[in-house]
Amino acid sequence: MKADRYKESGVDIDTGNRFVEMIKPLVRQTYHSGVITDIGSFSGLISLPIEGMAKPVLVGSTDGVGTKLRIAQMLNRHNTIGVDLVAMCVNDIIVNGAKPLFFLDYLAMGKLDPDLALEIVEGIAEGCKQASCALIGGETAEMPGFYKEGEYELAGFVVGIVDNDRIIDGSEVGVGDKLIGIASSGLHSNGYSLVRKIVFEELAMQPDTYVEQLQTTIGEELLKPTKIYWELIHNLIRDFKLLGISHITGGGIVDNLPRILPRPCQAVVYRGSWDTPPIFNFLQENGNIPQDEMARTFNIGLGLIIVVQHEQADEIAERAKAMGETAYLIGEIAERAEGDVPIRFVNS
Repeated sequence: MKADRYKESGVDIDTGNRFVEMIKPLVRQTYHSGVITDIGSFSGLISLPIEGMAKPVLVGSTDGVGTKLRIAQMLNRHNTIGVDLVAMCVNDIIVNGAKPLFFLDYLAMGKLDPDLALEIVEGIAEGCKQASCALIGGETAEMPGFYKEGEYELAGFVVGIVDNDRIIDGSEVGVGDKLIGIASSGLHSNGYSLVRKIVFEELAMQPDTYVEQLQTTIGEELLKPTKIYWELIHNLIRDFKLLGISHITGGGIVDNLPRILPRPCQAVVYRGSWDTPPIFNFLQENGNIPQDEMARTFNIGLGLIIVVQHEQADEIAERAKAMGETAYLIGEIAERAEGDVPIRFVNS
């Protein structure tokens, strides 16, 4: 009888076990007092911090990084893509006022490369530390014949908690409220299928091509990690009334901002009221993209849009700036007449 037939087929159990040992220190750095189990358990256990919550509600989200993974693979740099993964999940729950509790990841590749996988987990752990949530488990799958050498897939899942009476869902948004835009760090993790087509197919650039307009190489620009906004939102909800928060991801401002607006409300957004990072102008010019499509494909410089009461707008913007964020007053809420679109762009 031949031994190690599973290893012969492409899956090495011993390598998987060694990888778990390699990432244990990274994972433990993300733990907080609620974590009960250690890495290696069949599941992750965490106690619920319900002190002061009358009706605790669990909030969950799952996401991936999309074809931004290809940029990391082209550059052979994998220690930031995990930050993107955590950000895309965490930013989706903090807009409801939820505190992130724990994160799970799924990593699949043709043959487990422990050094490559370790780089990826380094980014995931860093993202979890930025989001103050624990990385309590995940799945590393070897799938021979499914992924080429150096290729991998990545997905994540986060769970948070919020008191039912403090859920932010946009239901209290009303006419006269103001819109505050919080700057993005760049493309974040959306629109990369179009980006790659423009940059690597139509312009025939290489990842190390230096772009004067961007003051960096195109690869460096495209690999900038997605900003995680937990610290900002956690600080703001402690002292202010946030009526609605929109995470500007796929669909851009056009599709995401209306998701938090009550039916009688229309968002009026002032064009030119925020600084647009150079990457968006570069893509629009070189890709010949209409302005309307830009606003529906990319975040065009805003990672979050927060709806606040008129009288608190200036103070909230100043608090955000004091925390190192760039904040802009970008619009207001108006009455939406029958037949009107939910969002309207006007020249400021």
